[in-house]
Amino acid sequence: MKKNTLLMLLAFILTFSCSDNNRSSKQASEIPDQIPVYTPEIYSAFTHDADAFTQGLFCSDGFIYESTGNYGESSLRKIEIESGIVIKKIDLPSEYFGEGIALCNDKIIQLTWLSKKGFVYDKESFELIRDFDYPTEGWGITYDGENLIMSDGTDKLYFLDPVDFSRIKQVDVTANGKDVTRLNELEYVNGKIYANVWQTDRIAIIQPDGKVVGWIDLEGILLPEGCPKGIDVLNGIAYDAEENKMYVTGKYWCKLFELEVVP
Repeated sequence: MKKNTLLMLLAFILTFSCSDNNRSSKQASEIPDQIPVYTPEIYSAFTHDADAFTQGLFCSDGFIYESTGNYGESSLRKIEIESGIVIKKIDLPSEYFGEGIALCNDKIIQLTWLSKKGFVYDKESFELIRDFDYPTEGWGITYDGENLIMSDGTDKLYFLDPVDFSRIKQVDVTANGKDVTRLNELEYVNGKIYANVWQTDRIAIIQPDGKVVGWIDLEGILLPEGCPKGIDVLNGIAYDAEENKMYVTGKYWCKLFELEVVP
């Protein structure tokens, strides 16, 4: 009798332990991976044209190149970082609303918003080389050394051939399994795609497969009362790979910030 009772007790303990372990494993699997949020250090703040409705940004040879928007005000610019002086500028025809830009070899690629048309310029002279078409809205664009990567304000990133601009593939951008929409200005940084999320103070750090692996939180980096016209949203990321520096600004911002590069 005692022997049977002992065996029953052992069986009960084993059953309970296995059930508890299974429950713990299930609960752990249901907890989403925590995506790190970074608040980078600000190294410097430079003057930026407060009349510029910034749509795209990149850095090359120690200069900032910028695309501005709004009908009748859109432009392509080359800017001296320390002074904010615009040293070269061309205006887009008034029917185009300028959007993102990217440096692809020795050419500048510029998108427009609703016209479904992009432009290719010589980097040094800003001479227009050609235009091209695409089927969506144009928001942000960057170059990863092999493909152009384009956003259109949705949760999609499109990888384009840099020669004929044909679509190679597209990926859905998600964070913990949820779609991340309103992807705007893009920059390629150390194997990741940095994306402004329109109407937020955050930049998404995205793997090429579309998974968000980090957020950069820039809330409060510039207050509206700090600029003569107030400010619009954060928009504009430029990475200097040679100096390992990152710059950010926004629409109608009077400052361009140099930030710590997020690892």
